[in-house]
Amino acid sequence: MSAPPATGRGDLLALTPDSLAALTNRGLVKRATKELDQAAPAVTVDGDGIVRGAFPDGIAASLPIGGLGVGVCSCDATTVCRHLIGLILAYQRRHTATSSHADQRRHTATSSHADPGPRPGSPIDGPSAAPPSTGTGPAVWSPGSFTDEQLTSRIGARLMAAARRVERAGYLARVRRPTSIDPVPTVELGSATVRFLVPRDLGFVHTDAVDGVRDDVVALAVWAFRVADEHAPGLTEARVEVGGPTNDDGSGSGLEATLLLADRVLRDGAVHIGTGMAAAVAEQQQALAAVGLRWPLLALDDLADQLTAYRERSARYRPDTLAGLILELHARHRAVCNGGGSPPALVLGTDEAAETPLRRVRLDSLGCRVSAVGEQRTVEIFHAHAETATVLVLRRSWDGEADGAALARRRIGGATVGALAAGNVVTESAVRSASRAVRLATSRVAQTTVNPSQGHWDALPEALVVRDIDALGVELDALPPRVVRPRIEAELVRVVAVADVLTVNYSPGQQRLDAVIVDARGTHATVTATHTGAAPGRLDAVAAALTGKNGRVQHVSGIVHRSAGGVVIDPLAFAVDGAMVVPDLAPSVASHLGFDGGDEPGQLVAALQESRTLLTTVAHQGLLHLPATYPDRLLGAARELTKVGLRRVASAVNVFAGTLGADPGEDAVRAWRDAYLRVEVALDLCY
Repeated sequence: MSAPPATGRGDLLALTPDSLAALTNRGLVKRATKELDQAAPAVTVDGDGIVRGAFPDGIAASLPIGGLGVGVCSCDATTVCRHLIGLILAYQRRHTATSSHADQRRHTATSSHADPGPRPGSPIDGPSAAPPSTGTGPAVWSPGSFTDEQLTSRIGARLMAAARRVERAGYLARVRRPTSIDPVPTVELGSATVRFLVPRDLGFVHTDAVDGVRDDVVALAVWAFRVADEHAPGLTEARVEVGGPTNDDGSGSGLEATLLLADRVLRDGAVHIGTGMAAAVAEQQQALAAVGLRWPLLALDDLADQLTAYRERSARYRPDTLAGLILELHARHRAVCNGGGSPPALVLGTDEAAETPLRRVRLDSLGCRVSAVGEQRTVEIFHAHAETATVLVLRRSWDGEADGAALARRRIGGATVGALAAGNVVTESAVRSASRAVRLATSRVAQTTVNPSQGHWDALPEALVVRDIDALGVELDALPPRVVRPRIEAELVRVVAVADVLTVNYSPGQQRLDAVIVDARGTHATVTATHTGAAPGRLDAVAAALTGKNGRVQHVSGIVHRSAGGVVIDPLAFAVDGAMVVPDLAPSVASHLGFDGGDEPGQLVAALQESRTLLTTVAHQGLLHLPATYPDRLLGAARELTKVGLRRVASAVNVFAGTLGADPGEDAVRAWRDAYLRVEVALDLCY
């Protein structure tokens, strides 16, 4: 072993096994450690700081300053190999041994009252060394101290330009500063999570995106830290808005041309819209994609699909969906142009990439949902991505009338639907969309493995696991209206801990099963499942899980929402005594469900539903093509709303009815938007 270098590599010394595993994978670190224990390489350090290693098998590796990506090895690996990892570990061990030896010599010299010599640690404090620490906590530093010149050197001018475009549009970020529990500064962006593993060194930055594909997120993370350092310097965690348009009067959202198209659809209706609309929609799709308005773009994509579905007489077409998309575009515009009350990045999705290839990731299944549209069956498999505390959705559709049990045998990416829906997935081929849909890319080199899940959901991040139902209710109450929230497909999927099941009842009239559960504090929530022909075994599987036929239920995963002041869970899966139960994939069995009296929607909900149906007619028939009796029907709906106490909603419906005539104009369009928005928000609060 050579003599210690004149200067040390603080960047290599700051790397922990967890950091190395994040940059590569844990299996590679374990293998490098095992080989190092058997035969260590000869380590030398050049005067310019390059660490070199000569391995017993003749392999030579070197690590210049600048990160693992600039490491060189003579083996056949095309990416970071075990030799580079072994070289780092060997260098760290040598430094530990040298420091221990130096401590012993200093102790001996001090005991004999001799000059102790240089202070330990000073020889390794080179240009890339880790900053000093008190030994009682993480090093105090901020990634916001990196300069733009350093960022350009790290990611290149092209990706810096891409990052600047995102900054001009504006984006949101969650910044987490180092703590004694997690000493790594972290930034959660819409498209990736960025971790700065080594203090003051851009060579060891980890993102969950594939290396080189979305490296612009490194710059976005640094700029987020700068904003946090300026506006929230004392907070361990802060949510910040970075960049964005500078128009102080809030006069524009970038959606103005798209809104004109949406209003054209409203005036003509799906029934009367011409075939030339497709070209206009495509033009607006390109315009929104060019400026990165991701959420309006997805809404416009769905609107285009609805118009296509109507022309094709497809079962995908739903008048209420079309009306809701027109409303959503206007609501997002209004939310941005309201004097700054809603961050544009949150409402418009300007910080979201269309797709982000992920590194090697582990995904924990939370169950699935089987749905039917005409003769097409769709399976949505929900996976928790613990590293980013998000839920991703894997979706696949097949033609035919197969039920959930048959679909469980279909294959996606080499694994069956049943295995993916009740298993833990480790993959190198996942690609995540802006809406948190995920697909498994086809690759001969990327691998995907699936292992059965035991439903150990307690280890998931706190953001996904609900132990306090009251706190979940507060979280749901604080959400903005659905029409302006980010278009995250599984934003309300949670795992709820179950302390006990109080009641299980079945309503035959609505083919619905309701069960009351409680958390450890005794707070109630309702698990509600509805029968569907696409998943005929759903209700019996839910009943069996909740009544303890197969063991005690410990957790339920599902889509949560508020209804009548309580929390309601639409179940996707159950964790029952170390096993997962996925109701939608259960086979149909002879039902033994108990009965109670079915209930009908309350008077308030019924009045709102009737009003929504009438307002939806406008998007279907067209504002210019409504029947003569339509205004009178609106006035009748407004009277029913008044009876149940919804006077402001009723007033908006009345105003819309008053604008209708032989040639409804812009006033009628505006009044329809106001009325439909009030009805939709009221229904959201009811459900």
